[in-house]
Amino acid sequence: MTDDAKQMSDSEEGKHSGFGEIFRVVIHALILALIVRTFLYQPFNIPSGSMKSTLLIGDYLFVSKFSYGYSKYSFPLGLNLFSGRIWASAPKRGDVVVFKLPKDNATDYIKRVIGFPGDEIQMLNGVLHINGTPVKRKQIKNFQETDSFGNLHQIARYEETLPNGVTYTSLDMRKNGYLDNTQVYKVPAGHYFMMGDNRDNSSDSRVLSEVGFVPFENLVGRAEVLFFSVDNSARLWEIWRWPAAIRWSRLFNAVR
Repeated sequence: MTDDAKQMSDSEEGKHSGFGEIFRVVIHALILALIVRTFLYQPFNIPSGSMKSTLLIGDYLFVSKFSYGYSKYSFPLGLNLFSGRIWASAPKRGDVVVFKLPKDNATDYIKRVIGFPGDEIQMLNGVLHINGTPVKRKQIKNFQETDSFGNLHQIARYEETLPNGVTYTSLDMRKNGYLDNTQVYKVPAGHYFMMGDNRDNSSDSRVLSEVGFVPFENLVGRAEVLFFSVDNSARLWEIWRWPAAIRWSRLFNAVR
């Protein structure tokens, strides 16, 4: 073999070796990402305003998959590997939780845990009651938002404190709203009562035909931290407007 031929052969082998190494790195990265997503943290985005002002449309957050143990809904495609939960740990009242909608066991919802098994939950004149006792709340500075026409809206905002001391904010868009006065909901064993913080714009456990009581098995994980947030002021192709559309003050905030 001539020197030129030998050099060409070595070059070809080097290229194949380089491609092989890149392929191995990509495969390892994909496997690692799948493990992290399945067992540790999964990203979610917020498509609706049912959790305002805690979570806004365009927020992206990480959900810890290990917080409550694992069920079949912890795995991609809902693989039915076992029933119930393993390494189960009950949520705390006030946790913001991603769960599978009981109606179809497929759609992801995100709400706040309000009621535990055995609790009685009711809304009276817009005030949340747990086991007959009104939740402490005080009105704070209004939540402001601008609609698509540039109009500024002021929405009444309250600070609520649950019996275990967890504090968060809720919105009251209108007095005497559809779900401001409800029946008493008795939470059955093995289930939880979920509510959105935007009380007049949330389909949650108060609507039995849509959500109702959520089985423990349907819990996917606890919302932990916002890693990205963007408003709707920039279209996808308007690259020059992207920096202004990012809600920089929300990045890496813990979800409470």
